Amino acid sequence: MKKLKFWGHHSSLVLLLAVAGLVVDQIAKFWAVAHFSGGGIPTIPVGPFLDLVLVWNKGVSYGFFQQTTELGRWGLAAFTVVASVFIWFWSARASNRLEGFCLGLVLSGALSNGFDRLYYGQVVDYLYFHVGEFSWYVFNLADAWIVIGAAGLLLDTLFIGKNKDSRP
Repeated sequence: MKKLKFWGHHSSLVLLLAVAGLVVDQIAKFWAVAHFSGGGIPTIPVGPFLDLVLVWNKGVSYGFFQQTTELGRWGLAAFTVVASVFIWFWSARASNRLEGFCLGLVLSGALSNGFDRLYYGQVVDYLYFHVGEFSWYVFNLADAWIVIGAAGLLLDTLFIGKNKDSRP
């Protein structure tokens, strides 16, 4: 069994990305809550496909697993803490810069959404993506960091990193 490693070659990069992404997303969330909380404030169009809004999400991605009790809220918060610790230990063993970069993004998103769960009891979503009448998703930068990081990890695993030669 391998010894748990707390700090690795790419840990500085992971920590920098995690903190930077957390700060940027929390600033945007603070603005969205302050701006839209008065009620009756219309959405702010950013472009033909994107508006700024305020949506409270008591679940996870796409609003799945909505939690309406304190037990559910704290359960999701605990899951976020466990996942964040797992991601950190994984990042300490990152074998290349891309893997470290992607894990930093995922950790950033997890920490920012986890902070929301602890502070607000739910996650602040503020980016509304739509195409014409098709309403796709309301999300936040933390969600984007997680998706980009996960896609990068998949890319690294399948085509770039140490496992590329063992794929089917």
